[in-house]
Amino acid sequence: MKLALLLGAAVAPLALAAPVLASEPPAPDSAVVAPEGPVTAVEDVIVTGEPAMRNRTDDVVPTLSYDLDYFQRFEPLTAGDALKRVPSVTFLSDVLESDGVRIRGLDSAYTQILINGERVPGANLDRSFFVDRIPAELIERVEVVRSSSANRSGDAVAGAINIVLRDALSLDGGYVRLGALNWKDNPYGQWGGTYGAVWGGQVGEGRLLVGGNIQDRRNPKQKMSWRYDEPGAELNDTEAQTDTRDGTDYSANVAYETPFAGGNLQLSGVFVRTDRVQDESSIEYDEGDVTDPAKINENPLDILTDNWSVRGRFDREMLGGETTIKLGYASIDDEQFEQEEELDVGDEVIEGERTRTRVQDDEVQAALEHKRPLSGDVELEFGVQYSRKTRDHAQFVSEAEVEDVTAYRSLTDGEYEDYEGGETSIEETRLDPYVMVSGEAGIAKWEAGLRYETTDFSIRDEAGVDVGNNDYGLWLPSASVRFRLSEGDRITASVARTVRRPNFDFLTPATLEGEYGDNDFVGNPNLAPETAWGADLGFERRLGRRGVFGVNVFYRDVTDLIELVNTGDYSDEALGNYEDAIDDGATPEEAAEELTSFVLTADNVGDGQVWGIEFDLSTPLDFIGMEHTGVFVNYSWLDSSVEDAFGDRRFNSQSDYVFNLGFTQDLPSWGAAFGATYRKQGDAEGRIIGEEVVTKYGGDLEIFIEKQISSNAVIRFTGSNLLDSSKDEVFNKFNTIEDQRDRDFDEYEIETESAGPWFQIVARMAF
Repeated sequence: MKLALLLGAAVAPLALAAPVLASEPPAPDSAVVAPEGPVTAVEDVIVTGEPAMRNRTDDVVPTLSYDLDYFQRFEPLTAGDALKRVPSVTFLSDVLESDGVRIRGLDSAYTQILINGERVPGANLDRSFFVDRIPAELIERVEVVRSSSANRSGDAVAGAINIVLRDALSLDGGYVRLGALNWKDNPYGQWGGTYGAVWGGQVGEGRLLVGGNIQDRRNPKQKMSWRYDEPGAELNDTEAQTDTRDGTDYSANVAYETPFAGGNLQLSGVFVRTDRVQDESSIEYDEGDVTDPAKINENPLDILTDNWSVRGRFDREMLGGETTIKLGYASIDDEQFEQEEELDVGDEVIEGERTRTRVQDDEVQAALEHKRPLSGDVELEFGVQYSRKTRDHAQFVSEAEVEDVTAYRSLTDGEYEDYEGGETSIEETRLDPYVMVSGEAGIAKWEAGLRYETTDFSIRDEAGVDVGNNDYGLWLPSASVRFRLSEGDRITASVARTVRRPNFDFLTPATLEGEYGDNDFVGNPNLAPETAWGADLGFERRLGRRGVFGVNVFYRDVTDLIELVNTGDYSDEALGNYEDAIDDGATPEEAAEELTSFVLTADNVGDGQVWGIEFDLSTPLDFIGMEHTGVFVNYSWLDSSVEDAFGDRRFNSQSDYVFNLGFTQDLPSWGAAFGATYRKQGDAEGRIIGEEVVTKYGGDLEIFIEKQISSNAVIRFTGSNLLDSSKDEVFNKFNTIEDQRDRDFDEYEIETESAGPWFQIVARMAF
């Protein structure tokens, strides 16, 4: 019955569809300030009608741009799903998840996520923003900015992803999107829905866009783990686990643009809510005996995350040029409640732990910028950008232990102890002036600039006591040039200095016991940011009317690398074991054998280098008479080098390559189209004190089939993860630093995670 209702909801608009002409965009002499290009007719968003290719931008800084129609036929649910097809983008997520973008394979903290060109706060400790929080339905285009400019934040060592949302000039008309989703996590499948609507048009003297979207999200996975004392040893235990992430995303956006006070005023707002339950259940078996459970574990996690932002921008011709004033407020409120309860069958004991966590991150941003022409084709731009961040983090833990339990049951509230924990607050203020000059000279188009970023932050405990503070300033020069070799060929070259600020948990001077094996950890508020000098050199050729081929080589030299180091102080566990040994009659020399774990901290030590080469091809095959066939392929080879306490390694969890291949085939006489994409990323290795991990991913195949119903309606069927992709990991675990050097294992674990395919049927109708 539910299946019938959902399919009916998806197809019903088609039965009622009738061709409706979109209203004409405003004339250039109307009250609305004319856009640089024409307002998009809504039918062009619904029905593409020809292969969608990568854009060839006019930016001097090397930038890859992808309009929504490049992704839309595969009906991605989130910005992360869309970015899977972009060159050099990798993820270190679970199967079916695309959350933390890793440009060039580097940790998410090295990638700057922008929305409409502005920084957004993230809930993660490394300052990164999960792009799966942004529904794909809000996106107008995605830009991959490979180098840096003086008029943008310098937090982009690997590069930046700019997610441009639809604005008031994006559409003329409206459309409805209705669909059904199916995940194959039981014999009958699990069904969900996706519903959305967007409208844009003239309101008063300006243009308005409003949109809303609700979509069910589900990620059902199966995991298996095999654990050994060390590689080659006999099997100790096996764990079978189900991990299902089930929830709903809600989003709304509004944008209004109008003439005001002799200039142009833009107002916008975005709200996204993620309401999700991550439910993990597992059973452990000793030595692989699946008939006799040794441990039973239940671990649900409730997540409620609200992201919202409001922004205003005013542009006006004055003072011999154009002045821009920006003001914005962005917030993320992330609340999580995790409960883990485990029954040890042999000991007849249930242990439980409840953790309540809340992160409230608010950021005010403002900017005053001015552009004006100088002599010839040279333009001067200068300005100052301000931001003030307040980040409150609270975490409280309650534990329980109940004996003489012979069968698993949920613990009651009365069996848990009182919550213990604390709160910290971080305030960070930035004031970043910049100046930039750009121009053209013959076949060259160029820009050069200098940015000075100042940072002043303080950390306070729950009593309001200042427990750490720091301030620093960084000069960030940048320069880019593009040479037009011919009408179809061009070369770009860029050099820039960029920055990565420290993780919040690395700054907070709180001691975490047993954080890395048996080693404790304490934060270091005196950490300096990492900085990097980077260079990009690229060649791009136009193929036919709309095709593009590009190749780019890059290099980054990272200094003041933040790594874990040993303070030399012994951990709480080591000191406790030492005292116990003394109490048992051991001599100080004998008891000192227990002093094997330490207190670690983070510090700026050593340097690192990152390099690679990136190829991308996106073209219709019109040059061989197949104008209705589009293909894209991109391949990135990635490498790096870091010297840590154990020797040379790559940057942690950097995949050694990422590869994408796809095609679309339009059938105009049938009003139909179909296509497929295949994605594969290489192995990723990571090493920190206490643990080493190797991660491998299987290939990911997606398809779509599309049928145009009328001039303003289309229905699409998509299938994702058709190869049942898996994530396979190998963990080497150690208790102490010396054990890790001596390869004296605490545990050796092999884990595999898999998920089945999922499908969508989606109808879009313009009005």
